[in-house]
Parts: sequence; structure tokens; C-alpha cells
Amino acid sequence: MKKLLSAVVMAGAATFAGQASAEQLWDPYLRGVNEGLAAGALPPEGVYFVLDNYLAQYNLFSPGNKQAPNTGLTALVEVPIVLWSTGLKILGADFAVAIAQPFDYTSAAAGYGGRGGPGGAGNWGTFNTILVPGQLAWTFGDFHIKTGLEIYLPTATSTVNTSNWRGGLPSGNDFWAVQPDLAFSWLHDGWNLSADLHFAFPVNSSGTAAGNYHSGNEFAADYTAAKTIGKWTFGLGVHQENQFNADTLNGATVPNSIVTNFGLGPLIGYQFSGIGVVAEWNHNIYTRNDVAGNFFNFRFVVPL
Repeated sequence: MKKLLSAVVMAGAATFAGQASAEQLWDPYLRGVNEGLAAGALPPEGVYFVLDNYLAQYNLFSPGNKQAPNTGLTALVEVPIVLWSTGLKILGADFAVAIAQPFDYTSAAAGYGGRGGPGGAGNWGTFNTILVPGQLAWTFGDFHIKTGLEIYLPTATSTVNTSNWRGGLPSGNDFWAVQPDLAFSWLHDGWNLSADLHFAFPVNSSGTAAGNYHSGNEFAADYTAAKTIGKWTFGLGVHQENQFNADTLNGATVPNSIVTNFGLGPLIGYQFSGIGVVAEWNHNIYTRNDVAGNFFNFRFVVPL
């Protein structure tokens, strides 16, 4: 089973707001989920609730960017986030903390280790808890820069070491990961040009029947070009994912385990009284050693 989706994300900011060889299943970052945000900025002081509703229809793609047969995957990922923009200043930057507890449903075809197939009930479960102990955001006129750190705890309810997948896939990982983040935004006259960069480093390995499996380090980025007119926002979102180094099994390189992904699509948002909503759709245009297809994300942002 090759790497799939990836779980989550601390939005942090906002405008508001080789198939059978690999055992590590979820990438730490959920590709494209932060498109549409003013990624380099933090919201005004207060507590905010963010909910991403992320639905993906994917297939596995081989090293030659060819779709593998009988590898259909449906994944629904719910990402509830609580973010506290504290109002404190550290080194001249606004300071925030956050926490997320994603959960997901997966239904997979039999090509994924025989766990799926017609009539499979699928698998519900929680992903790794995500702690964001700090985010720092600086403002220089229309330019905004933000740094942060995410910590992925090994708290998923099902992993590759459990057997209760029920026609789906494990809901998360059994390893720790850390993810430094860096984001930039230019916000002017309703325009939002943002780059949201993430560097994920698995801390430890998974203990599997085959031995110790360690996932490679990854870079992921979401890009936004959007214009707000009145209460409406229209724009384009782009995502990319590149793995730095191969996965290893008992210290040996795992063939065809370096992931590459690129995709893009439109986004639209509307600001209700006190509630912001953004809908986005992306289609993968190039994929290697990963799952790909289409995803749709619908985001709510609510000040508490």
C-alpha cells in the first residue's frame, strides 16, 4: 500500500481563516487543504473554530504516472480545528496556538491489500492528534510572513498494525512526526496571493510484520491567488507534494517510494454574518508513486 492522502493541517491563519511495498499509509499534511487562506497572516485576537470537510476520489498511480487497476479509493476527512490568536506579541509577531483532531472514513477497492472490494463497509477512525504549540506572524504593510510548528501524535484509532479496517484503510499512523511551516501572503485591495509551505519529518518508524518501516521526509505547499469583491471571493488553488528521500524498510531503500504530486482547481468563498465559507476543487495533473484524482473541500470558519 502506497502513501495516500494525508491528514491535516492547522490552517493557522485565515482570511479568515510501489503499491504493495510501502507500509506507512498517510502523509502528515493533507494536500491542498489550506488553499484559499491568507496563509501568512493570523486573524484578530480571539478563538476560532475551523472545520474542513474534505472528500477525495482517488486511484493509485505507478512510477510512470499510469493508473493502477482495481485501486479505487474514497476518503472523507473531517478536520475540526480550534485556533487561539492570543493577542500577544513575541519578537514583534502576533502569536497563536491551535489543536486539531481529524477523523476519516475510507472505502478501498481490493487492490489495496485485499482489504476492500465490492460491498466493503469501509473504515471510520480518528487520525493522529495535531498540536500547534506556536505560530508567529509578522506584518510589513501588505506583506505577511508566518512561521509555525505542528506535532503529530501517534494517537490514531487504527494503523497498519490493526486488523479492523472493514473494507477501508487504517485511519492514521502509529508514528510521531514534526512539521515546521512557513507561509507568505500579499494582501491588497481584496487580493490574496499566498504560499503555504510545510516540511514534514517522521520522527520514528512503524513496527510491522516485515520489520521497521520509516517514511521519507516530505515537502508540501498550497498556493492561492484570489480576489474578494464584497462578500464573495473567487480564485485558483494549486498544491504540490514532493518527497525528499525514499522510504526504508529495516534500513534498506524501498523501491518506487518517492512521491510527487501536482494539482490545481478553482475556489469560491462567501462571508456570511460571522461565518466564512470556502469551497475548493482540485484535480491532479501529475502524480508518481501515490494516489491521485479529484478532491473537494468545503471549509467553515467561525469566531467563538
